[in-house]
Amino acid sequence: MMILNYLSKKELKENVGQELKYTETSVFGNEFKTNGSFAGCNRPHDYRGTGKREFFAMVTMQNGFISKVS
Repeated sequence: MMILNYLSKKELKENVGQELKYTETSVFGNEFKTNGSFAGCNRPHDYRGTGKREFFAMVTMQNGFISKVS
């Protein structure tokens, strides 16, 4: 699952129309699509390193820009 480099889902939604800030994690090839949808989550900011995800999102891209977040 792709890492979305945003502090919150709200911040991600505020960036509709912008390029996506992300980190690829798959060893099977890139998950990012310039046109299409994919799932992602953000990296925890917890100093304890619990490994829990803070949010999950479905991101729809159009021509390399975020068009929808759900």
